[in-house]
Amino acid sequence: APWNRSRNPTRRAAARSGKALFTRLNLLINQNYFFATVEDESQRATAFKVKFCGITRRFTDYQTAQAFLGGLRAQKGGLSAHPFDPRDYQIKEKPLAFQVLSAKWLEIKRQRVKPKSFGNLRNYMARANACWGDANVKNIGYAEIEDFLLIQSDVSPKTRANIRSALNDFWSWLVKRQVISHAELPDFPECPFELGWRKIVDKDTQAAILSEVARIAPGRVWIGIKLLCEYPAIRPGELLRLKEEDILLEQGVLVFPTPKEKHPKLVPLFDDDLEMLRGMLPALPSLPFFRHLRGGKGFSAGAAFGEKYLYKWWKRACANLGIEGVDLYGGTRHSSTAAARSALTYEEVKTLTGHSTNAAFERYFHRDLEYVRQVQAKLKGKVLPFSGSKQGQGQK
Repeated sequence: APWNRSRNPTRRAAARSGKALFTRLNLLINQNYFFATVEDESQRATAFKVKFCGITRRFTDYQTAQAFLGGLRAQKGGLSAHPFDPRDYQIKEKPLAFQVLSAKWLEIKRQRVKPKSFGNLRNYMARANACWGDANVKNIGYAEIEDFLLIQSDVSPKTRANIRSALNDFWSWLVKRQVISHAELPDFPECPFELGWRKIVDKDTQAAILSEVARIAPGRVWIGIKLLCEYPAIRPGELLRLKEEDILLEQGVLVFPTPKEKHPKLVPLFDDDLEMLRGMLPALPSLPFFRHLRGGKGFSAGAAFGEKYLYKWWKRACANLGIEGVDLYGGTRHSSTAAARSALTYEEVKTLTGHSTNAAFERYFHRDLEYVRQVQAKLKGKVLPFSGSKQGQGQK
């Protein structure tokens, strides 16, 4: 459309004379858009503005403005591999920036996962924010994710796999929130790792350590470690969160409302343990059972045991006995599970430990050498030559 459509007589005159009197040119996409060529370099426009579906951009040269406008039109018309999305061009708000969306994801996770798990997720996303920051999540693909994981050289392979899992969960959340489409969900690289095997001890060694704990540690420390040895379904973290009201004396069970399995867990007690606890309860139902009865350095009376309090006394007892390399988890839960194998079947031991999946249970089901020898003995035997002549007769 020619410039002489303008109602301004000065502009009409300029159009007729072929001279540009304006140093600013607005390229408008609507029903009409305007282009101008100027022969006189001194009169050529030096500022350009593109407006398109609510998007506004300024440029200093015509070619860049035209290229940007052409890209928008291609996206809008479905001629581009990337569909048109106005959010991609919101510079101030940056609604699709990784750090903006990861902050929202973390706020949701804060309400749904345990504090320790949330701390790990926050650490993983802080690493990702340092790498991607304001990058558009649509522009982060397989290559960018793989490069990011490869530079995490200061963590173990298991932690790297956990970071990868957290990112996968984050992008799946973006799809559920309809921030991105399923087609825009990136592929994720594999992060192979091997879980280490904890060192275990036999029942006699375990009993010796427990006796040493009883000699040197407070009474409730001994009770806690004793329960971990006798009930493989209990994890140390769960035990420390046990409240007195969660010990049901009439039913003879321990109740763990929020275990790792994500559904309430009931652990039946042996008669001797039930009688031991019966003499101590009830006292203060709402308080943790495993708490300090007296104040000391760094803690007050009534405060719950710290996360590593039982572990500290376990390691001290092991040191007194000259036992090395056995942690609390391996010396209690793992060792008890391995010992149970001599008397119980695979499924029975799995029930005892409370595992719901075989993959997780395999770490606890230590197949000792004697058991392997028994399996090998069953497979070993003499193979006699076939002597039958009738069809269908089996080998003897």
